[in-house]
Amino acid sequence: MKITIRGGGSIGKLLVLTLNEQEEKVIDKIISALTDCIQLEAVQISSTSVLSFPGLEIMQSQHRVLQDGKEISLTRLEYSTLIFLASSPGIVFTRTQIFEAVWNMDSESCHSSVVNVIYNLRKKIEPDSKNPTYIKTVLGVGYKFSA
Repeated sequence: MKITIRGGGSIGKLLVLTLNEQEEKVIDKIISALTDCIQLEAVQISSTSVLSFPGLEIMQSQHRVLQDGKEISLTRLEYSTLIFLASSPGIVFTRTQIFEAVWNMDSESCHSSVVNVIYNLRKKIEPDSKNPTYIKTVLGVGYKFSA
């Protein structure tokens, strides 16, 4: 389950949880209580072990990425960033949201780390890294994965 907390016209923290059935019931009760105070938007993420896009296949259970059938070697951060973005095609994430999800830590100066990983990832998976097909920049906001 992915929850985006919106307040005052801006997007706040992004919370991504993997829950069993009992935990999900508890979280649903918490979310119901929170909706009285703040606006929440819940988005379901598919738990598919294979993410398929034209020319790109991500086999999560095998930790493999294929571009046009050829295996691409990615670092841990590149792979995790790709999974994070590709799991929610079309959703724009800020550099801070990507950093917090992939690096699993808060940071106020994460921008160069995310930019470097996106740059390297594009060089490896994009047919033309200067004109990206998969990972698009949304100027002034962040990045999104285009299917």
